[in-house]
Amino acid sequence: MQVGEYTFEEFKEKAAAFHGYPAPGLLIGGYMVEEAKKHLPKDCLFEALVETPKCLPDAVQLLTLCSVGNQWLKIINLGRYAVSLYDKFTGEGVRIYLDDKKLESYPEIYDWLFKKKTKKDQDTEKLFAEIKKAGSNICSVETVQIKEEYLGHKKHNPIGLCVICGEAYPLNDGALCRYCQGERPYIMKEEKETAKNFTPKKVPLEEAIGKRALHDMTEIIPDTSKGAVFQAGQVLTATDMCRLQRMGKMHVYVMENTDENQEWLHEDEAIKSLAIGIAGKGLEYKLPPSEGKIQFISTQTGLLCYDEKRLERFNLLGDVMIATRQNYTVVEKGKAVAGARAIPLYLSRDVFNRALSVLEGEELLMIREFRKGKVGVLVTGTEVYQGLIEDKFAPIVRHKVEKLGSEVIIEKIIPDDVDAIKESVAEFLSQGVDLIITTAGLSVDPDDVTRKGLQEAGLRDELYGIPVLPGTMSMAGKIGQADILSVPACALFHKTTGFDILLPRVLAGLTITRRDVALLGAGGFCLNCKVCVFPKCSFCK
Repeated sequence: MQVGEYTFEEFKEKAAAFHGYPAPGLLIGGYMVEEAKKHLPKDCLFEALVETPKCLPDAVQLLTLCSVGNQWLKIINLGRYAVSLYDKFTGEGVRIYLDDKKLESYPEIYDWLFKKKTKKDQDTEKLFAEIKKAGSNICSVETVQIKEEYLGHKKHNPIGLCVICGEAYPLNDGALCRYCQGERPYIMKEEKETAKNFTPKKVPLEEAIGKRALHDMTEIIPDTSKGAVFQAGQVLTATDMCRLQRMGKMHVYVMENTDENQEWLHEDEAIKSLAIGIAGKGLEYKLPPSEGKIQFISTQTGLLCYDEKRLERFNLLGDVMIATRQNYTVVEKGKAVAGARAIPLYLSRDVFNRALSVLEGEELLMIREFRKGKVGVLVTGTEVYQGLIEDKFAPIVRHKVEKLGSEVIIEKIIPDDVDAIKESVAEFLSQGVDLIITTAGLSVDPDDVTRKGLQEAGLRDELYGIPVLPGTMSMAGKIGQADILSVPACALFHKTTGFDILLPRVLAGLTITRRDVALLGAGGFCLNCKVCVFPKCSFCK
């Protein structure tokens, strides 16, 4: 079977010349690309999106004008053997994927796809023969609409020179190039080793008079006191010598002329400069630092938020650190939420510059203030509506909403009825509600129709089911401009559930994604303690 205008053998030769050898994945990819091209309109100017970095991108580059270099080929590693060709302006296109359900007659291809054999154990000739026979028959086709964010080319970023290595790099990578930020896949053999530790000047007491102390000097009196009796930078006098001797000091470390060595920063100076990039909206800190440490205090009640990857990147630098409370923690005004420190007495300029580059742009830590939401509580349940059971759900929800500064402006009890849910949602929206909280009706019981009613009322961005116990059947989404949160019946019996995790994030204006809730699974098992101390526990942390 031909691969476009090429015979199978001709395409094998092209694959070997381009790829180094005729890889099975590249040969199969050739058929996939040609099949995709058949489904595009004539003269369509298309781009490609490949879901694996292995072999398949080379087939695209061999058979189309799309390449990594011209940015018409995008590789999004989803780990699936599939390629999409789509109109570069509209995003409309087709996706071709290798369909394992069609491999029954092709055992060698099956074993290759599922890595049943090592490369040396493969019967290459049989595998090639099956690929030639199968062609595109082992693939399936589906129409796709590529998201707008993947259409077109990214604008070229401004280029500058890295202040450490002196090489050109995209300035949006930070104040330093990625290599100098620590992302080093290799080590320069000729790179000079720089001293990792500052060598302080040590002098006898008699020579210390009139000089400045290099660091705080602490006196410990057992069961009485512990504190710095001499501060960094303090000028030492003759009267200080006796006390230093009583403290067991025969030598002290003193400051040299700072102009003599620009490669090092004192711990206090370093952390004072870094704090500017650490503290964002809703945080303050007090100066001067103490022993290279600064603490960050919340200036408002809200949700502590930070970029965990940037925090990790900062702490990977070494010699500097930031310790915080758990991400997405509700914090009160005036409470300490994080601390940072320059670890050595003197920080190298190199590490300091790298730390600055990580903090470049948006501040690392911030407190997102809760909006004063107008909340509608919709209690579903025929037995509650008929008065057979007293409603205890609304008071629980109201208490949790008001605790975060929002107001319940309307409450309503309705039966388990799709039309009643739709009508109530419309009523709530007409009264200016920006958060609708529904209770119960979310289980697999056929009589539970809350989810269906919300869907028919226009629910979008639906996120149903989270890896949290209790609270698995919680749901989030939007209808119009209003947020939707649905609370399962477990909230009647447990003080803390998944609702307590989702509600603060919604009121803080965060968009909750499937990945966000997936991460809750690690720590999402509540111990159901007799006395609940949440959030001072491990639940969802």
